[in-house]
Amino acid sequence: MRKFNALALILLILPIFVAAQTLDEKLKEIDAYATTVIDTWKDKSGAGMAIAVIKDAKVVLQKGYGIRELGKPEAPDQNTLFAIASNSKAFTTASLAILVDEKKLSWDDKVSKYLPDFQMYDPWVTSELTIRDLVTHRVGLDTFSGDLLWYETTYSADEILKRVRFLPKVSSFRTRYGYQNLMFIAAGKVVEKASGKGWCEFVTERILTPLGMTRTTCSIKNLPDNAAWPHNESGGKLRKLNRGNVDGAYAAAALNSSVADLSKWVRTQLAGGKFEGKQIFSEAQAWGMHQPFLAQQISEPAFKNNPTRHFTGVASGWFVYDYQGVKVINHSGGLDGMLSYTVLIPEKNAGFVILTNSESPSFIVMMNKIRDVLVDAPKRDWNAEAVAQIAAGKKNTDDETKKVDDARVRDTKPSLALMNYAGIYSDKMYGDVAIAEENGKLVMRFLPSPNFVAELEHWHYDTWQIKWRQSVAYNFPRGFVTFTLDKNGKTEQLKVDQPNNDFWFYELDLKRTK
Repeated sequence: MRKFNALALILLILPIFVAAQTLDEKLKEIDAYATTVIDTWKDKSGAGMAIAVIKDAKVVLQKGYGIRELGKPEAPDQNTLFAIASNSKAFTTASLAILVDEKKLSWDDKVSKYLPDFQMYDPWVTSELTIRDLVTHRVGLDTFSGDLLWYETTYSADEILKRVRFLPKVSSFRTRYGYQNLMFIAAGKVVEKASGKGWCEFVTERILTPLGMTRTTCSIKNLPDNAAWPHNESGGKLRKLNRGNVDGAYAAAALNSSVADLSKWVRTQLAGGKFEGKQIFSEAQAWGMHQPFLAQQISEPAFKNNPTRHFTGVASGWFVYDYQGVKVINHSGGLDGMLSYTVLIPEKNAGFVILTNSESPSFIVMMNKIRDVLVDAPKRDWNAEAVAQIAAGKKNTDDETKKVDDARVRDTKPSLALMNYAGIYSDKMYGDVAIAEENGKLVMRFLPSPNFVAELEHWHYDTWQIKWRQSVAYNFPRGFVTFTLDKNGKTEQLKVDQPNNDFWFYELDLKRTK
């Protein structure tokens, strides 16, 4: 042991020469890894990807990989548009910051000052809710609570916000993290009330145009040429999806952009709100938006997987954490078939953007890789780890499927004739779900969401398996609906058991109304 300690002391004293990578070598490593990642996932759930890396106020890498559209050879490039989903949120907080600079509002203003009709689950919370609360995920609602209100629905932003009051709290106000898209919709409405302009108009005039983000759009309705198509494996195999219309959730998720445009956004963030001599928002506001206002817990397994990450916080339209001794500011985005990341590393004067048009792990694999390269972290094959994790996840899914199959009670019949299940089942928060008998089968339609249509296949007793039609883009795992009967033997309630990671069908209390 003494000999070991002496050797260790010598190693500490002697200089250790490790050849540091040049920037050019780092970029070549990133480029090669991106090619490997695309090749790994292209036959499973992969399509295309575009990346941009910014260092010392310069764009040092912009490149596309894979394909823009399944069945066609064209690759994305630096100008290809992708849906950036929740990366839109930082544009909303930047819009608020501009209005704070102009003294048209304050982060601590009560939301009721601008949206007097907006109601939460509790009158006191409604009266105390501030603009800062809207953008820091601390209002007491569950993560993704109420997202069925905007996803694939015909509801306007105003109609969505009218229904927020029906969402149940899961924690006390300002005590726990719960990721909230609906609160960002409300924040977009605050921008409109304080500025007198629509959210898209304000973002375009005050951010996109000054930065020269000329290809970025607020909706899929006006996409220019060279726009990627989304893809996923809903329906059992990789397929091209229709582009999702999220206009009702515009301030939370509506922007479409390219890595060329977003590299200007990253440069602005790293430069304290300034871009090529133009101050878009003040340095003080830039600093404030990157500060955590709520702590997130790090699980023990997560710490073991990333032992240099000790703290994670919720900033305003961003998340912050420590990694390899530096601060990382980031946000991800996710819609059907479009996953992305925006990352800032101020101490390295660096940042990057990753845009993808599939639901493979490529976006997070590349986020980890590029971050590691920029902070000189130890080498780690994130792609190989993702392959192993996906394989393990499939085995777990197969095991759970077998358990459900084994629990099925065979040779049972429904309690009623099919026509007696047909009717309208209503939830005060969401709206109506219609059950109809068509061609000897039950069909379920979520009326606020025209694409949400499913065939119901009898499972056992009064439970049916959900078979979503091709109009549904989300890659839902197997789900079920169960009808409950009242004392007179008539259907009373429809219970939807549809597991997934984003939309909480368990929030629906669907009771028969017709």
